[in-house]
Amino acid sequence: QVQLVESGGGLVQPGGSLRLSCLTSESIFNIYIMGWYRRAPGKQREMVATISKGGTTMYADSVKGRFTISRNIANDTVHLQMNTLKPEDTAVYFCHAFKSWLNHWGKGILVTVSS
Repeated sequence: QVQLVESGGGLVQPGGSLRLSCLTSESIFNIYIMGWYRRAPGKQREMVATISKGGTTMYADSVKGRFTISRNIANDTVHLQMNTLKPEDTAVYFCHAFKSWLNHWGKGILVTVSS
């Protein structure tokens, strides 16, 4: 079982920045795809960004140009740098990993964008 622990959430003003981190219980090179999903109040969970084992990234249209997903090889973490945050980015963000045909999820962390 892959354990995923998110950190870095909190309150930020519109236009500000925040960085989320996801610590994995094993090497990220053993995971086929990692990514971030979010669930806003009253809405369905949606994909925000993903990164494959080979380093290929994908982003939701709503965050392109503002968010960046990256990997830290030294400590087996995946980061989501969020810039120019908007109130509509407010959501619970979940770290996700896909390995050996199984989906693994973190518990989620709250990001609130408000003035």
